[in-house]
Amino acid sequence: MTENLNLFTSTQVVIKEALDKLGYDEGMYDLLKEPMRMTEVRIPIKMDDGKVKVFTGYRGQHNDAVGPTKGGVRFHPDVTLDEVRALSMWMTLKAGIVDLPYGGGKGGIVCDPREMSMDELERLSRGYVRALSQVMGPTKDIPAPDVFTNAQIMAWMMDEYSRIDEFNSPGFITGKPIVLGGSQGRDRATAEGVTIIINEAAKRRGIDMKGARVVIQGFGNAGSFLSKFLYDAGAKVIGISDAYGALHDPDGLDIDYLLDRRDSFGTVTTLFENTLTNEELLELDCDILVPAAIENQITEHNAHNIKANIVVEAANGPTTSEATKILTERGILLVPDVLASAGGVTVSYFEWVQNNMGYYWSEELVRERMTEKMVTAFENVYTQATTRGIDMRLAAYMIGIRKTAEASRFRGWA
Repeated sequence: MTENLNLFTSTQVVIKEALDKLGYDEGMYDLLKEPMRMTEVRIPIKMDDGKVKVFTGYRGQHNDAVGPTKGGVRFHPDVTLDEVRALSMWMTLKAGIVDLPYGGGKGGIVCDPREMSMDELERLSRGYVRALSQVMGPTKDIPAPDVFTNAQIMAWMMDEYSRIDEFNSPGFITGKPIVLGGSQGRDRATAEGVTIIINEAAKRRGIDMKGARVVIQGFGNAGSFLSKFLYDAGAKVIGISDAYGALHDPDGLDIDYLLDRRDSFGTVTTLFENTLTNEELLELDCDILVPAAIENQITEHNAHNIKANIVVEAANGPTTSEATKILTERGILLVPDVLASAGGVTVSYFEWVQNNMGYYWSEELVRERMTEKMVTAFENVYTQATTRGIDMRLAAYMIGIRKTAEASRFRGWA
């Protein structure tokens, strides 16, 4: 039997199992098994050479029973409808796990921003908002940065929405520049959240983070911040990788040196000889392994070779369902993506709250409140997993989906 590597269908399988364990009927699964709304738009943009190019954009809104939908917009050549569907469902789960008043949303545009000028990116960002302004807004659906999007792109999108709405609407989008109503700490929130979760997992396994051997796959936004936080905390980061290969030093890499040498897309391994492959990196002997790159990296083919005590997913879907079972049976503590990477949506929520209040918090207060949310979420999922004798992913899905299921039930939707 071929392993299921489709993010959308594999997500549906776990949601079905979670709802069954919680005692919901088939009607509830039928409601929650895919987004309530999937919008596909065509965005005509005049390029710098004067020619018009039409881009395809998507927005998935999973369920708004709890509150407005929330989730990032990615600019990437490989964006697909199924990916956006799955990621919008994961955002529902993340919001439920950290107890936010949101449903899940996700968007994307099929493009390669690395081959576009700033003017072209601005026109594309504004075009996306124009195409979707009817179904988005601060009380409907709130975007945020994702793969290859950043605070500048969020600023253009917010400005376009404010023009259409004829009202200054900072709460329309999160991940904005600070001067436009962005929150302190938003740019590093996902990596800080993962770091908090790693510390909690290490406590459960009796691992002292000072001197702990950590391997991080991926050196982009999340991976590089994460490497820095753990390195500064005294952990020994013995391996990192980018799209072109991996670096390994059993005595620990000099993360500050590597951060100085990396380019804007997180590439650094091309400067070195004797690199490892990403496959070899995953199988290094370590205390904590953090897949922070792309999906389907740990599968049934290499799960038996993982030598970590703890695996914490900082990327979306890096471990398949079969691999999850194998790792759990082998006694490895696997912390799923929907829990580990929930720091980003948590601080996005704080940003939205600050926009609605018109009152802004210090970075210390943001960090304190995020830590409280993430630690509570980890404790809830870990307790659910241990008391029920299930893996952490299923436990996280059960906690994550329950809030939306209950809200849908009270509304009379299922």
